Amino acid sequence: MVNKVDIIRLCESKSLRWTNHVTVRLMQRNISTDDIIRVLMDGEIIEQYPDDYPYPSCLVNGQALHKQPLHVVCGFGNNELWIITAYRPDAVEWAPDFKARRELGYQ
Repeated sequence: MVNKVDIIRLCESKSLRWTNHVTVRLMQRNISTDDIIRVLMDGEIIEQYPDDYPYPSCLVNGQALHKQPLHVVCGFGNNELWIITAYRPDAVEWAPDFKARRELGYQ
């Protein structure tokens, strides 16, 4: 599993790998690399994906530089932190603190 200590250590040592996917998404969503680093350093792991391939990954919830909520998915492997994707969570799909998915049932 990915842990916060490893995330901070790899950010501080600049042992980050940016996937092609996240590079495209950052441009499309107007998210800066500084926003990503802030979320990774200050945010909270809210979901773990231990069976992801090729490395275990997690979802980190935090705030971008301008205080907007931001989610970052990252993986840990070969002593590097792989930045997979980032997005602004949708208030319809997430609880007000953006830490838990809402149960979207039929009404």
